[in-house]
Amino acid sequence: MSRIGKNPVAVPDGVTVDINGQDIKVKGSKGELAIIVHDEVAVTKDDDGIKFAPKSKSRLAKTLYPTTRTLVNNMVVGVTEGYKKELEIHGVGLRANMQGNTLVMQLGYSHEVRFDIPQGVTVAVENQTEIAVEGIDKQLVGETAAKIRDFKRPEPYKGKGIRYKGEYILKKEGKKK
Repeated sequence: MSRIGKNPVAVPDGVTVDINGQDIKVKGSKGELAIIVHDEVAVTKDDDGIKFAPKSKSRLAKTLYPTTRTLVNNMVVGVTEGYKKELEIHGVGLRANMQGNTLVMQLGYSHEVRFDIPQGVTVAVENQTEIAVEGIDKQLVGETAAKIRDFKRPEPYKGKGIRYKGEYILKKEGKKK
């Protein structure tokens, strides 16, 4: 049995949770998120918080209820604190800037790379080499940061490219004469 799924999701002050059948809506100071829970998962709300349990003893139900609990916990954290991923650009001539709702990057290609920012995410560029992706949806923030990183992944010989802040790149040794 799961240990994560047994813990209730704590609802802090200032956050309202509406449970209507299998629909859960979480509203906080930063915004509102909603999720539709699978039919195999039972959702209840009491003084401790939001509790999840499998409706049957099937393998599907046992695997879904801790995942659903984590998704709802991420929603509660998102509407209270929000999520942020920071990226760094390393390499000579590699830089980025914002033009309206589009991230424009010079990444050493013959053309500039344009990336339209999805709804629900804000992107800020500081000093042309640091990109900050922020939002209330953890999945959308991580996915957007990963898409930006995929335009120029760090190469293993000099470490040039876009990487997460604090990410360590294992460098390979070059050719020897």
